[in-house]
Parts: sequence; C-alpha cells; structure tokens
Amino acid sequence: MRVSLAVVDRLVANGIDTVFGIPGKQSLPLNEAIGNRDDIRFVVARHETAVSHQAWGYAETSGEIASTVVVPGPGDMNAMNGLKNALNDCTPLVHFAIETEPALRGGDAIHETPPDTYDNVVRENILLKNPETTAATIDRAVQIAQTPPKGPVRVGLPKNYLQMDVPLAGASTPSAPSSNTVPEQEVSTAAEHLLAAERPLILAGGGVRASGGTAALRSLAERLDAPVVTTYKGKGVFPEDHDLSAGVLAGSASPELLDCLADSDAVLAVGSDLDAHVTRGWSVELPETLIQVTIDADDLGTGYDPTVGILADAADAMTAIENRIAAADTAPASKTDGAERAQAVRDATARRIEPLVDSEPPLTSVHVLQVLRDALPSDAITAVDAGGFRVWALNTFAAYGPRSYVNPGSWATMGTGLPSAIGAQLANPDTPVVALTGDGGLMMCVHELHTAVAENLPITVVVLNNDDYAIISEEAGRSYDLDHQAYGWDRTPIDFGTVAAGMGMEATQADTPSEIRTAVHEAVQTDAPTLVEVRTDPAEPQASEWMRE
Repeated sequence: MRVSLAVVDRLVANGIDTVFGIPGKQSLPLNEAIGNRDDIRFVVARHETAVSHQAWGYAETSGEIASTVVVPGPGDMNAMNGLKNALNDCTPLVHFAIETEPALRGGDAIHETPPDTYDNVVRENILLKNPETTAATIDRAVQIAQTPPKGPVRVGLPKNYLQMDVPLAGASTPSAPSSNTVPEQEVSTAAEHLLAAERPLILAGGGVRASGGTAALRSLAERLDAPVVTTYKGKGVFPEDHDLSAGVLAGSASPELLDCLADSDAVLAVGSDLDAHVTRGWSVELPETLIQVTIDADDLGTGYDPTVGILADAADAMTAIENRIAAADTAPASKTDGAERAQAVRDATARRIEPLVDSEPPLTSVHVLQVLRDALPSDAITAVDAGGFRVWALNTFAAYGPRSYVNPGSWATMGTGLPSAIGAQLANPDTPVVALTGDGGLMMCVHELHTAVAENLPITVVVLNNDDYAIISEEAGRSYDLDHQAYGWDRTPIDFGTVAAGMGMEATQADTPSEIRTAVHEAVQTDAPTLVEVRTDPAEPQASEWMRE
C-alpha cells in the first residue's frame, strides 16, 4: 500500500477528520491522499505558526485530537511555538513533519534540520525509520498523544517514503486510553481531611477539563460547601455564575482571593501541577493541609509538599473522594458558609474594578470585556489571545463551561486568539465562536483573517486596539527610565477594518457600549466572518498592578 494513503487511512481510523497545514512540494503526496477522500478535511493556513494554534483550538474546545502537517525546516520550526503551547497545556495533537530523505540527511539538503531539534517541544518525537511500519507508528503516536497527561506527538515522515508502495505491518485497533486506578488509601485519607475541615476550598486546574470532570467537581464542591478557585487553564471548568465560584488564581488575583486560599484549612488542588506561573513562583500561600490530584508523578512536590498526593484522573479521583465522604457516618465539619466566602471574593473584585467601568471612549479593557460578556450568548466559545486584556479577562469575563473559554497557559504566547478560534469553529460548527484579541496579538497572526474568509467560517473577531504593547509600555514607564507608552504606535495607527476588508471580511468599528453590543450581536447572527474593532485606552492600568493594590 502506498505510504501516503496509509497515513490518511490511520488518521481516519483513529477518529481524526481535520488536518491543519500549509502544503509544500514535500507534502503534496499526503495532500493528494487527503483530497481524494470526503471523510477528512485539510485546512490551509497562511503561516505555519498558526497551524499548530489552530489544531490546539480545535482540540481544546472539542476534547478531540487534531492533526497538523508542515514541510521540514522552516515549516516545522514555525510550528514549534504552538507545539510547546500544546505541550504545556496537555493538548493532544499529532504533528506530521515531512523529513529530509535518509540518504541525504547530514548533507544540508533543503530545509534540513536534525530531527532531535524538536525533542523538547513535544511529548514524544518519532522518526519513521522504515516505511513498512507507517500504520503502526501512527497508531502509536495517536495513543501517546491521548494518554494522560496528553500532549503533542511529532512524527517525522521522510519525503521519499510517501510515494512508496510497500507491504505494511498490521495496524493495531484504535482504543481509548484507560485512566489510572484511583488509590484507595490516599482517597480515604483525603476524604478524612476534607470531612474535618471547617474552611475547605477546591483549586481546580486544566486537568479537570481534560478528564471531563466538571460535573464531578460541582457535585463535590456542593457536598463540601467549598468555594472553587480555578487556575487560568482551569477557567470555565466550574461555572462562574455558581454561588461557590471564587475566581481565578493568576498573576492578577486579588489579595482577597489570595486570603481566601490562605485562610482555608484544607485545599484540594485537582487537575493542576501548581506550576510557578499560576502560583507566582510558588509564593502563593496555601494551608498546611494540601491534597493534590494530578496525573503526572513529576508534579507532586515540585513547588509544594502535599499532605496527600493522588496520582489519578481528576474526574475519577473527585468521584472516589465524594463517594467516600458520602459513605462516612459524619457530615462535613464546615462551619462557614462557602457561598459567603466566595461572594466576598467576588464583591471585592467588583469594588476594585468599578472605577474602570464608568469610562468614556476610548473605553478601558475592563469596560469592553463586561459589555462583551453581556452581549455574547452564554454558550459562545471564546478564544482569548495573550496580552494585557487577557489578564483582565481572567478576572472580569465570566466563563460558563469547561470548553467555552480557550486561552494559552504558562507558555503565554501571543498570536493564538484568531487561529485557535478558527480551530474552535471547525470543531464546533453549530456554536458561535468569538476571538478576543489585542492589536499586538492580532498583528502576529493577521494573515489568518484570510484563512477564516477562505474557509467561510462565521467567527467573530473582536480586536481591542490601543495601538500599543501597553502591558510592556506600562512596565517600561513605571519601573525603568523609558518613555510613557514607549512601545506604542499612536502616530502610525492601524485601521483593522481596512485590513480585514482587504481580505474579504466584513468589518465594523464600535467605540461606545451601545455600539459594541449592536456590532457583536449582529456579527454572531451572521454566517460570515466579521471583525469588530474597539478602540481602548492605552493608558489604562494593568491588571497585575491594579488588582494587587
């Protein structure tokens, strides 16, 4: 069987129906094999950096694995950014790189890079050594990508293999990866601590999303009457309109949220590695009784020493803990109202941001985000880029579902908002998808406006434009001897409406709350991709400083 056909056969057999990439001469045999089928789609991006971000958005919002294809060297290296983002976020992807022919390797053939260049940006880097093992290798790659902790797997396919017609080793039957067994003794001990706690709290991370554990999280939180704080990657795994929702632990978390964590007498950290980014270099104070549930043994004891460490799937562990609590003879000891504790944190956040909401154009990011949240359907999927406005969004833009809010994790790369929205819309064709981005982030992927038009995807792109790298300019002026708004373009502003129109996209500008509501409402109702540009205040305070005061 021809190798290129076998690659596509195994993708489809493993449930992969969307491949993101940019065609090159080296990949054309694979593109031909995809193009001759109607059960798999090839989405053509305009830059390889966007390819892996698109696949990431697809997987993050659907829970399904996605695939990418790039040419060697420049294409592969451009895609590395998104692969590292997916690695940090435990997002399953299978990334195909067309490799230099083995006979030419080491001779500086066109685009040649040593295959081990990519070892540190993927869960596993597999180089196909013999064409006969193609089917088995792809099955193995898919299995690794989907086995917790999930992540991207790179498969190097030598160019000359693709058109070979060889007998293939038998492919395995695809099967869903199984989760680890939840350790009974640790579950029992965790339940005892939580039953004895008077002020329990749950800190929920992205592992809750990966495990499909939202229902288990809600049930356990309600049984314990425990406030729920999420990490930035866990945002949305607990509905933020729930009485027990206490906000997001990030660099901009308020003192009141940090106090709520510190004043708890037991914290269940579930689905989180408690990394240095979310805990401010492990400076966030957690109580002496810390129960940590994670799928990766390397996470335990990295920044905090847990009282109880449980290596298990987040949903399975929470269900087991709740079952043990339910079977106990005594009710939880909680003597404080969890909803009141959560409400106190939400009220403090509202008081802190109140001065930033009553603004005149150009509006603050906080004001715009609140208007957008009110204007958008509650079930809309929001793909949020990195940048200063994203830090505000963690505090002020509510997420109501586990896959309704996408943002980059500790890699925090800019330029993800638009391409991840494209991936999200392809994965969720019947759901409104909105890209929230700043002018800085959009300029790093502005070419993908054309991809949205070419693919006829009805995404709404909202760009908060302050003509500045404002989060950098603020720090430059506050902490260094640099000019105020040192990295702004106030004398050379960009008209994103004109840029979008030039690529065939509908575009409008909205600067007041009523204009934003109208523009966004109309944009999500249309079947065409639409850009809404909102001018924001470049001199607004940045969340990390404002929320700490």
